[in-house]
Amino acid sequence: MSTASFPEGFVWGVSTSAFQIEGATSTDGRGPSIWDVFSADRAEACDHYHRYPEDVRLMKDLGMAAYRFSVSWPRVFPGGSGKVNEAGLDFYDRLLDELLAAGITPYATLYHWDLPQALEELGGWPSRDTAHRFADYAAAVHGRLGDRVDTWFTLNEPWVAAFLGYSDGSHAPGRKSAAEAFKSAHHMMLAHGLATQALRSGGAARVGTVLNISPVLTPAQVSDFGRQLSEEDAEAVARIDALANRQFLEPMLRGSYPAELLPIIERNGGLGHIRDGDLDIIAQPLDLLGVNYYSPSVVQAQPSEPAAPAYPGSEGVLFCTIPTAVTAMGWPIVPNCLSLVLRRLSAEYPELDLMVTENGADFVDVVTGDGIHDVERISFVEEHLRALLSAVEGGARVRGYLVWTLLDNFEWTEGYQRKFGLVHVDFATQKRRPKDSALWYRDVIRRNGLTETPPKRPTLETVAARSGVSRATVSRVVNGEASVSPEVRTAVMRAVKELGYVPNAAARSLVTRRTNAIALVLSVPRQGDALTVAVVQYVTSMLEGAGKQITLMLADTAESHRRIVQQAEARLVDGVVLLPPDRGDTLAERLSRTDVPIVLLGKPAVASLVPYVDVDNAGGAAAATEHLLASGRRRIGMICGPMDLVAVQDRLAGHRAALQRVGAQPLLALADLTRASGAAAARQLLGDEPALDAVFAATDQLAIGALQAARELGRRVPEDLAIVGFDDIDAASATTPGLTTVRVPLAEQALAVARLLLSRLEGRHTTSVVLPTRLVIRESG
Repeated sequence: MSTASFPEGFVWGVSTSAFQIEGATSTDGRGPSIWDVFSADRAEACDHYHRYPEDVRLMKDLGMAAYRFSVSWPRVFPGGSGKVNEAGLDFYDRLLDELLAAGITPYATLYHWDLPQALEELGGWPSRDTAHRFADYAAAVHGRLGDRVDTWFTLNEPWVAAFLGYSDGSHAPGRKSAAEAFKSAHHMMLAHGLATQALRSGGAARVGTVLNISPVLTPAQVSDFGRQLSEEDAEAVARIDALANRQFLEPMLRGSYPAELLPIIERNGGLGHIRDGDLDIIAQPLDLLGVNYYSPSVVQAQPSEPAAPAYPGSEGVLFCTIPTAVTAMGWPIVPNCLSLVLRRLSAEYPELDLMVTENGADFVDVVTGDGIHDVERISFVEEHLRALLSAVEGGARVRGYLVWTLLDNFEWTEGYQRKFGLVHVDFATQKRRPKDSALWYRDVIRRNGLTETPPKRPTLETVAARSGVSRATVSRVVNGEASVSPEVRTAVMRAVKELGYVPNAAARSLVTRRTNAIALVLSVPRQGDALTVAVVQYVTSMLEGAGKQITLMLADTAESHRRIVQQAEARLVDGVVLLPPDRGDTLAERLSRTDVPIVLLGKPAVASLVPYVDVDNAGGAAAATEHLLASGRRRIGMICGPMDLVAVQDRLAGHRAALQRVGAQPLLALADLTRASGAAAARQLLGDEPALDAVFAATDQLAIGALQAARELGRRVPEDLAIVGFDDIDAASATTPGLTTVRVPLAEQALAVARLLLSRLEGRHTTSVVLPTRLVIRESG
């Protein structure tokens, strides 16, 4: 068997983090972290605190040479500083002894986002003192564990901790201040520098840090890295690269901030937190840079676009979706971008050793009696390893690869629904069960490489699994059908070559008749004409660009439903895009039984196996409510309706969840979709609750009605009453005062629908896509 081999001594392993797997959140003196306070879910996670011997045995059985784990700061210092909790360090003592006895090299990360809540209450990362407390913590941990840990990572992904935690507010501690985010980023880097000094003075052999590095590209560059950009797009790419990547790379590795970043920081709170001598401390020499890669950042210039909350200073930049395969999280799968990242880092920092410290994917796993056959995860990791090997062969100084992650775990704001693990965890019983990907990765480690020669007697199913497509798609490629995209054809033929597959009668006869016709089925729109217009425009454009013919069909009567189903049953169309009616019916279910690929726009009322595209209605509503709470509003009413709309139900759920986090109860008034009903509901709320100081409306139309009612009742907006809507319709910016609202990405929904259908037509595994919303703050709130 020939093998595409990695360099001798290449390090193979896995990464985890304390809060995501340990559990035991109040055991042996551990104090609360910001995530204990922020998260609505209990983080008992995988109970690794008590089950670590079993987990270490699993790693040994799978051949892991390295294990990157994080130390829980509140387990060591329950109050953030002061007296060390020896019982907390005892756990890591036991873990290290178990690892070393199993022949597994430990890599310790000191900070993976679990700041002690006590330090958050003293100011958190925006406070300079937190950096000094981190250095004390680093010294204490090294003093106890340094005799068995050679490699120390100070921080994990400081961009995420700073900007999702303090600017965007979607991560703990949930603050929303650009100024605090930039201060946090600087103080985390200062903490890194101080901790590095403390570790080296204690005799640490190797010190590094871990950054999430994503190449920033335009949509056109994703398929052509060398594509020349317009001046406007080039500036947008450079600015986001400075905010996301170079904000940390250059201070840590060159001792200076990117020149274009300093004016952005100055506009967002000033530069007073950057003191003389800080950058000298931050730029401590590193032995190793950990690189976490999942997907690229795709942007283009868009003059009217407001700044994204996670990227203060990104005004005029649109964050784009791209027509490629995605994970269950909706993250685009672009393996070659890992090679691009590693080549770039080795070119810019040629003396620095690199390690891929996180790379993996969430997919929907199906547990069966004979195993968990996660072919998508195997394909994802294999493709990224081939990209990594290409970078190494091109001179990149990559010393190892650590999969994210060992166990299905607590995935931060996503809770327990996301599955990144090589090992399945039944959280009801804590039973561990290796997936096919774990066994495949074990074999990669054993041979230190990827196979180039085939297994014996490959089947049609083997080719389909290797190339990540359906059996029918393999058949179409084998039979030379022109309908298959070049990308899929290349993947299938590569699998055929690697496996040495010889097509048999089954492969020759499996071809299905293709019409290249797509039915775009519209219901009577009640969610806003703008969304229907965007779907017709973008879906038609993308699908016609892929060689499809679009047939528009209206689903407004029982007879029209019957006709649409008949067309699908007769295979007169290859696929269906369905804008479901707002009130439930059975059309989607009936179409799903025809075997014609279907994609829904909007989450269905009843759980369905048909993939859909929607926006994060609950998250958007929570963000709007949290904004009102952060601005000092305490008596918040919500105008809901109609309650049979799934989107409205989700928005109500998000509103309730945000109120529950502060111990408040919702105050509701029901309405339909008209401005008049919004005004009536607002009058009802204000009559029932004279002390009401804010209104969150489920749609902008209802919010505009509430503005009208407030004027009629003599309530000043926003002085007496803040009002926030949802949808960011065209009229929202033209109200008096301008309406604060939640923006729904219309064009991105439409593009995601088209991309999802194309993936289904190509036989790829597909899952539903939920796109983020964005709070747009104007004068009303």
